[in-house]
Formats: sequence, C-alpha cells, structure tokens
Amino acid sequence: MPLPASRSFSVQYGSESVLVSNVDPELPSPPTEADLAKVVEAGRDNPVVLLPEAALQAIARATTSPEAVAVQLRPTAAEPTGLLMVENVDGATLRSAVTRVFLSELLPGIQPRTGMEVMEVPDPQVQGVTDADRPCASIRYRYRDPTHLQDHVWQTLHATLSLNSYGPSVLARKVTRNLITHPVEITFEDGTESFHALVVRDGITRLASAWEVQTGPGAEPADVATLAVNAFFGKTIAAPGPASETLERRLAARREKWRRTLREEFAREIAEPEPGLRAAQIAQTYVVPAQVAVGVEGHPGHLLAAEDVFDDAIRSVLASVHVEFKQWDTAAQNVEVATRALKRVIQLGDSLVPKDDLQTIYGLAVGRIQPEDLPQHFDGDPSPPGTALWRAVYLVHALTRPELLEPLKDQAKAIKGGRRMGLKGFAELLGPLIDLPWRAHKKHVTKQARNAWNNGGVLTSDVIQEWEPRPTDDFTTLVGPAMAGDIDARCTLAVAGGVALIADKLLTRNVGSALMAAKEKGGVPFRADVNQVIEDLSQKHNETGLWTLALAAERFRDDALPENAVTMRQLVRQKTGGTGGTGAHYAHYKVDLSRDDKIERDDDEAPVLLHQWDIVWASNPDRARKAHSARPPALLLPRPASGTAARSTGTETDAEDAAGEPSGAQAGGSSGTPAPGNRPASQRAADHRNTLRASVTAARDAMDQLLLLEPVVGSHTPVVPPDTLDALLDQIVSLQADVENLRRKTARDDSPTATAEQDPDEEAAEADL
Repeated sequence: MPLPASRSFSVQYGSESVLVSNVDPELPSPPTEADLAKVVEAGRDNPVVLLPEAALQAIARATTSPEAVAVQLRPTAAEPTGLLMVENVDGATLRSAVTRVFLSELLPGIQPRTGMEVMEVPDPQVQGVTDADRPCASIRYRYRDPTHLQDHVWQTLHATLSLNSYGPSVLARKVTRNLITHPVEITFEDGTESFHALVVRDGITRLASAWEVQTGPGAEPADVATLAVNAFFGKTIAAPGPASETLERRLAARREKWRRTLREEFAREIAEPEPGLRAAQIAQTYVVPAQVAVGVEGHPGHLLAAEDVFDDAIRSVLASVHVEFKQWDTAAQNVEVATRALKRVIQLGDSLVPKDDLQTIYGLAVGRIQPEDLPQHFDGDPSPPGTALWRAVYLVHALTRPELLEPLKDQAKAIKGGRRMGLKGFAELLGPLIDLPWRAHKKHVTKQARNAWNNGGVLTSDVIQEWEPRPTDDFTTLVGPAMAGDIDARCTLAVAGGVALIADKLLTRNVGSALMAAKEKGGVPFRADVNQVIEDLSQKHNETGLWTLALAAERFRDDALPENAVTMRQLVRQKTGGTGGTGAHYAHYKVDLSRDDKIERDDDEAPVLLHQWDIVWASNPDRARKAHSARPPALLLPRPASGTAARSTGTETDAEDAAGEPSGAQAGGSSGTPAPGNRPASQRAADHRNTLRASVTAARDAMDQLLLLEPVVGSHTPVVPPDTLDALLDQIVSLQADVENLRRKTARDDSPTATAEQDPDEEAAEADL
C-alpha cells in the first residue's frame, strides 16, 4: 500500500516563521461501532486486561486505529497476554497499548506537582477500581458536580501553560513523545450520571501545548483552556438529550461533531495551492501519540491493597521521570513522597495505628478533610476547633507518633532510594503538607517557612514522643498547665505556636548572615536549629517562651500575613489592595510578663512588635547573654498610620468629576467611542477626554481587582502573564508620554507669555489684516 505523500511548508506563527513538516493530506476518520466492538472483544479475552466495557469503549473511541489496538490486546498461543508494552515499576507490572489518539478525547489528569501549589479548584477524590479483588488499570475520579470537573480541567490547562509551553515545537513537528494515559471513571457527588474517559498523567504540558497551537498564535492561556473545555463538554455537561442516550454517548457525539468541523475546515485549507497557518494548526494537533495503560499486576509480596496498586504504579512511573530526570521542585517531590509513604503504611497493615485512623490522617494530609471538619473526625471533650492551625496540630501529632514515625520514614526512604532519613529530613516532608490551608495568603513567605521545616520545623524531642493534643478555644489557657509540667499542654503549644511562628516568617532557618543583621531585618542573637528554638521555648520553666508560643498561636490567622512578616512596601500594598482575607490586619507582639495581657508596650502604650531576635533570645536567655554582654535596645518598625492611604487614581473625587460629564458611551453611542458626525472638533475632543478619563479609571479598578485576586489565585499561575504585563507596560509608557506632551503644550498655550513668543511671520500676517 503506497504511503500518502506528506507535505512541508512554512507559516507565520506570531512573530516567528515556522517550517511545518510532515503534514498528512487527510485526517483520520472516526471509529465505527464495529471498530469499538473489536477492541471490547479483544480486551475481554485478555486475562490481564481487567477493565469494564465502558472503559474499553473509551479507549476505542479515542484511538485513530482501533484495529491496531485490538491486535495488541488480542491474546495468542505464543503471547497469552497479547502484544502489549510491558513496564516493570515499583511493586507492579504495567501493560499498555501504544497508539495514536484524538486530542479532544484526552482529559488532563491530576498532576502531582500541584500537590504543593495553591489551587482555587481542589482535585477530585481518587479511588482505585478492582475486579474480584484484582486491580484494574483504571481510577475513579469523584467530583462535586459537573462544574467542578469543568473548572478543574480549565485550571489544569491554564496553570500548565502559565508555567511552560512547547507551542512552536508542536506546530513544527507535532507531539513526538508518547503521553502516558489510562482510563478513568468520572463520577459526581450530586448524582450526575458518570462516564468514562482517558486522562493524561504524564505529558500534560505537551497536551496543553497542542491545545495552544489549536487555538492560535497570541492566545492567552485562559483562551486555550476555554477552547479545550468547550471541545470536551460543550457549553454544559448535563445538557439534555434523548432519554435512551447515556451521558457518555452524548459527550462522545459532541466531541465527534467538533472534530467533524475541523476535518471539513482542514479539507478546504489543505486544498489550497499554498496551505496556510490554519491547515498546519489542525494537522499538527488533531491526534497525538499515547501509551494507554490497560492492565496491571501486583508483584508477589507487595502488600498494597488491590485498589491502590494501579495508582501507585502510575505514580512510580511519574516519579521515575520527574524525581530522577526532569525533576519537580523539592516541595513537589516532598508531597509526592510523603503521601505515597503514608498510603503504603496504611496498606501494609502492620502499623499499631488503626487503619480507619490512618485513612483519616491521609484525608487530612491531602486536603480531602477540610479544617472545619476536624470536630467530626477527632472525638474528644472538648472537640478540636475547626481551624487551619488545629489541623496542623493534629496532623503533626498523628504523623509523628512513635508507632507511625519509623514506618513512615522507612517507606519514604524506599521511595526516595536513600539509605537513611533523619528528623530534619522527615520534617522537610511535612512542610508542604502543613501549609496547605494558608499557601495563598502567605505565599510571600512560603519559601522561608519551608526552609524552616527543612531545619527541623516543630519536631522537638518531646513532640515525637507520646502526648495528646489539648483542644481549647484560647491557647493562653495552656500556659499554666504547661508550666506545671503537663506534657500535652507543652507539646500543643510547641506545635501550634511553632507552626504559627514559622508560617508567619518569625522563625526561620538560621544562617550565618543572620548574626550580623539588624533586629528588624530578621537578625538573631545566636544560631540554633528551628526545632531546638521551639524546644527551648516550650520548656516548663520558660514562662516567657511559653507565652510567646501561646500568643503567637492565639493571634495566628490563615488568611493574611502579620505586619511583622512583611516589608513596609508589601504592607502598604496589603492595606490598599487587600489580602483576600477579612480586611483587618494583625501582628505578633513581644511578651512582657509584668503586664496583665503579657504584651510589652512602649512609652506611648503601643504594643511592641515581635521579632525573630526576641524569639531566639527568649528560647535561651543565658546563651544570648553570653553572646551579647548587654541586651540590645528594642528596635521598632515604624507603625503605619491609621486609616487607608488615599489612592492616587480611581478615587471618589475622580468618580464625582466624571459624573458631571457624559461618558464616551453616552455621548457617542453604545460602543463607548464618540461618534464624529459633523460636530465641532472641540465637542468631539470633550467626548474623547471623558472616554480617556473613564478608561484610565477602569484600568485602575481592574488593577485593584487583580491585586485583590493575586493572593487568592496562588502560585500555580500568575494573575497576569509576564508577556501581557510587558505589553501593557509598553502601552502605558507610550500613553504617559503622550499625556505629558499634551500637558506641556496646553500649559504653553495657556501661558500669559504665549503671545510674546509668536513667530515673527505670524505677527506680520496679523499686521496685514
């Protein structure tokens, strides 16, 4: 059979000229019902392919060559498990079919690297799938409702493209490396009908880049994500259809309709003597290569539960790529290692901690159990308050029990391939788990906080021993019992207060330069590990230290940063732009045991801000005095003035000025641009002045809203992409230059000396008149 002649041609992609190679003259046709039946039959006959029929149909619908997939699946006498690709990973053997699939049939799956990021839309719950106690090569994703699914897909693609893109490369050569995919069952808590699809677990950047090429040059990540979501689901997932037709078939029909439109468009474009950019966009992204996991077998002696074997095997594949070769950052690796280690301990079944309790701990660690749900999962009298800080207390307590700490460290070592793991290494794993609830609002100090966890965090010698949290609505009530020797009160204060100080950048990893720094710049009187400082603060004889921990825990908020933790510039921005919290700002104060409220005040009776110097000094005053013959005077940050600073633009005065004149839309029609007509130029100029003023005010309002959203959006994607900001800055600088030129010219024209500066030729002309 002769091969179809492919074509190569150059196209303009944005500002680049791209040579597009290997463009096929035709696009693949959709599979028929007979094709689907062949794949389903071959999958049923293969003893290692334990997939429901709907999952096999999803694979058949996605592939461009169902017959080739059926050949790989079909067992023979020589190959009883078929011609599938075999991959041995940690604890299991994966079997996959290698094929090409339609781009619009692939959903982005959960990305492990986002486990340490701030995401507005939470990941779905993940459940394994089994068949007669044997693991299936499939996973069940459980979303709240269809909107949650659509928002999650949109967020994943948007966040991915905000970090990286291979757009020009995909346009030139297509996606060349296989995407790692597998079937998934999408279910919903609100009762919406479930359906099966294929998800991409590795290669999501390539997937998103293909969608970017499909969207076109210059497209924003938001535009790309919106196009993909519309192609996947249409305007809404649950749109009504024939009563006899399942949601799965309705969604498949919508995707095929979208592809049919592309095929028709491509046929017109490729028929041109010189095909253009659109033909290249469609041809290079219509299909992508993939290996589709269809079977999994657990290795003998590997004691993971059947429902966890496949997910752990897939995560092993991803870790082998992104931990050893194309590395995730350290925090992402720590989340992956910590959660997988905990899951393995749960399934090994030899822990002294009851399995149900371990499942609760796992749910708390990965965010399935929200802080407000703490009272429902941890019994006690009183029950723990449902706050983010108490979540941290219970999570640290649970993960550092002697009966759980060593098994967790052993499993983490096995996953990382190390020989030993000390207490600091284990604390490093906990950092990105603990800060999950407040990452967005404290992201400016996340790096310093995680460095403090790398330096031991709150894992003191007492915290890793036997103790129980002491729930209370007021941490200061624990100081008395702690001074009396109550280990539960002491450790509760050590963990809660220590977490608060670390999260608010008041206790950081000590480095040599800190000894030379000023007090208000994070200086310290002596060097000590973070966990040692917290241990010394929580000793029963250290009343100042215990009050420091108690007040820090009591004042801690998970929706903002304290004044102590930020520079003055950041503080002013928070006051004018907001932090996404309640709007009231807070601070941590230095302890004075002689006062009733235990807060030190200056000569004006204003509370004295707490600094890291004070914390480290309070942890070991004797050592501090030896390092410094006399205690240095307190250095205070200037207190910001009360009230909110006036805004230079977009204020109420501006609004009142604009209200007295018609806006551009009122004066010139609904488009917002003044209509010229036959009106005098001065009248049209007045309209354009109003349009200019309204546009600048609207821009200021938009910037204020972006600043409000910036901490809420989190660190997974910028609230405005850098290239967009660069373009906006160029426009603003150009506008500023034009405004300044007009201002100077207007000032000259209105000047009393303007007539004296007339051109001599103009004076002569006036004399002739």
